[in-house]
Amino acid sequence: MGDYRSLRVWQAAHEVVLRVYRCTGSYPVGERYGLTSQTRRAAVSIATNLAEGCGRNSDAELARYCRIALGSANELDYQLLLGRDLGLLPPAEFAQLSSETVRLRRMLSALADRVSSSVGS
Repeated sequence: MGDYRSLRVWQAAHEVVLRVYRCTGSYPVGERYGLTSQTRRAAVSIATNLAEGCGRNSDAELARYCRIALGSANELDYQLLLGRDLGLLPPAEFAQLSSETVRLRRMLSALADRVSSSVGS
């Protein structure tokens, strides 16, 4: 597949990671090993799985890692919702991150479908 940094979906995922780190930095210290850590790990996992999938040099493997990243995006979506509902994540930040996460999920699905279809060709 080539350099993961050239993928628009990876670039979008990286931006989400940066935003998640900034937003969760204000979470209470008591959440450091709880929701803060889980939210950050889910966000990082999206970009990391894309990078790893690109490094496998196989469309089938890239599709597999895209689906793993999609699972992490779903985890992130819930963790953001939980952060908002607990009053840790301001509603405006939640809305922005949630929108970006939905966009990421669409992009991941499209990439997984595209590379999966090339495997069967």
